[in-house]
Amino acid sequence: MSKSMIVRVQSPEHGTKRIQTVPSERVTDFLDKIKSDFSLASTGWTIYQNRNKTGEIRPTKSKTLSVLKIKHGDMLYLDSDGASGSGESESLFDKVRKGSIISGNGSRRGSLIAGDNSRSMSGSAKKQVQVIEDEVDQILEKQSGKIDRSKNEQLCRHGPQGKCLHCVPLEPYDEAYLKSRDPPIKFLSFHSYIRKLTGGVDKGKFATLENLSCKIKPGCTEHLPWPGGICTKCQPNAVTLKTQKYRHVDYINFENPVIVERFLNYWRFTGNQRIGILYGRYEPHKDVPLGIKATVAAIYEPPQKNAPNSVELLEDENEGIVDSIAESLGLIRVGWIFTDLVADDLKKGTVKCFRGSVDSHFLSAEECIMAAEFQNKYPNPCKLSSDGHFGSKFVTVLVTGDTNNQIHFEGYQVSDQCMALVRDDCLVPTRDVMELGYVKESTNEQYIPDVFYTQKDKYNNEVTKLARPLPVEYLLVDMPAAFPVEPIHTFAVPAENKKQFPVENRANVGEIQDFSAFATYMHQYPEPDLFLAATSDFHVLIFMTTCDMLPLKEKMGRLCEAVRNKDEDIAYHWSRTEEWQTVVHLLDSQVPSPPVSRQGSFVGPNASPLPPIGSTAEKWTCSHCTFLNPAEKDSCEMCSLPNQRF
Repeated sequence: MSKSMIVRVQSPEHGTKRIQTVPSERVTDFLDKIKSDFSLASTGWTIYQNRNKTGEIRPTKSKTLSVLKIKHGDMLYLDSDGASGSGESESLFDKVRKGSIISGNGSRRGSLIAGDNSRSMSGSAKKQVQVIEDEVDQILEKQSGKIDRSKNEQLCRHGPQGKCLHCVPLEPYDEAYLKSRDPPIKFLSFHSYIRKLTGGVDKGKFATLENLSCKIKPGCTEHLPWPGGICTKCQPNAVTLKTQKYRHVDYINFENPVIVERFLNYWRFTGNQRIGILYGRYEPHKDVPLGIKATVAAIYEPPQKNAPNSVELLEDENEGIVDSIAESLGLIRVGWIFTDLVADDLKKGTVKCFRGSVDSHFLSAEECIMAAEFQNKYPNPCKLSSDGHFGSKFVTVLVTGDTNNQIHFEGYQVSDQCMALVRDDCLVPTRDVMELGYVKESTNEQYIPDVFYTQKDKYNNEVTKLARPLPVEYLLVDMPAAFPVEPIHTFAVPAENKKQFPVENRANVGEIQDFSAFATYMHQYPEPDLFLAATSDFHVLIFMTTCDMLPLKEKMGRLCEAVRNKDEDIAYHWSRTEEWQTVVHLLDSQVPSPPVSRQGSFVGPNASPLPPIGSTAEKWTCSHCTFLNPAEKDSCEMCSLPNQRF
């Protein structure tokens, strides 16, 4: 029997609806469900697998959803010409023309509606796209962005209500002002960059943002397909890499240290590196003119294989569910975080510094490519782009050692040019030098345009070089990543006398998410007024939704609303529902497990000192690779070297 799954369908007119189905359901039956839920007519609408209107799902009885690779949590896109069962006669084109299309569900990714109206520009028709931009973009678009200046008593010769050249407000892209800040602002915010583009005499009437393409333009009929021929009409232009002048996100703000401490505990107990997905929101950043900050509220740890010097992400069957829970909490994916930490002095709890200096690197080419893949997966909706999107707000956070041998957070994005090179499969890492990438050469299967970068030679002359190899600093945009002076808590602050719920996908270090662990955790909160505090944890909510033993998957919306708004009344009424009372009976029948006594961490800041020789501690840390081994082992399970404590 096929396992039930939820598929989301997004419509620009009706918002997002969740369709319950099974992988073995025929496509025609699935489309009938969509027709019924959206009250659609028999014709005049189409379902696509991709937001850009590709991957059309055609009615067929011979195929099932599993054949189309539609999985639990996937998002499909409904495009309608206005023919609905409600009898409305106004077409989608008319609504776009009148500006009456609004975001259906308020999600940050928005929706794209291709209109039929066109505008003549230089004798050619240009397709217009109606775009619902992110909420933060809509807020910043309404702001003037002007930098106010007070009256200069020495230079100004006018009254208190007047303005002159010395005190008139500055534009948000004023270079002198940005350089005068402490510290200087190296990059324009994206909205400052847009204001600069649209600040001319024509007020940006013809300003556009074009996404770089490194692929041959399809449909050329003047010659044989590549490698049989190519012409100037279909051949992509050569690319000259330049340091990007703007950045889509200007600051990464972790709400409180507890979020990252919980994430770093995995490395502290194993010595293995770890990857997490950052969930939070994008907000205006007041310290940068028209700036944007990514505020991180939680870190989700997807399935992965971890080692001291590598991490491999695995397929996550719960990805759609986690995104859905986050959306109910008012959160979205804003970035990813990964560690590159090596213990230095175990007694002092310090880590080695091998990044960020003149003789080292910032990000490796492989890490840049992975960051670009994430950014391509989460593009930035933009009205100035004919594609409906430009760049990405998805950020990268590296956790490594600084020059003081303390754990340090560094924020990055890769440039829009790097996104295009990775999207079109042009860029690969080198084998020997991790900070160098390599642009592939053309083959019979793929044409690769020439990619160049400029560099100064020993005579200080600017020379152009072919990007084989390519220093990755041409692809990077950096930004601060830190914590606020006053911590913020989207979720409840963990009490010191209570054990936290295990983090997902950590079974290999003894943190197992099962019903026994859930019962042990919930028994710490017996009072009804503590129910909201108990469930105000991102990892707890994910477990409650994904655990097949609990009948809660379809009932989590109101609880998430209570957590989001910190509303104890909603939480109390939810705890009186039949579904949760069923869970309460199951919890009462489960005897709480005794707390697991775990030895202190021997790696990283605030680490415990190594046990003395002859200690009866349950585990010992290898002094060579920092792996945590069982006490009965005389040699390290990771590197096979002997235990030097004996």
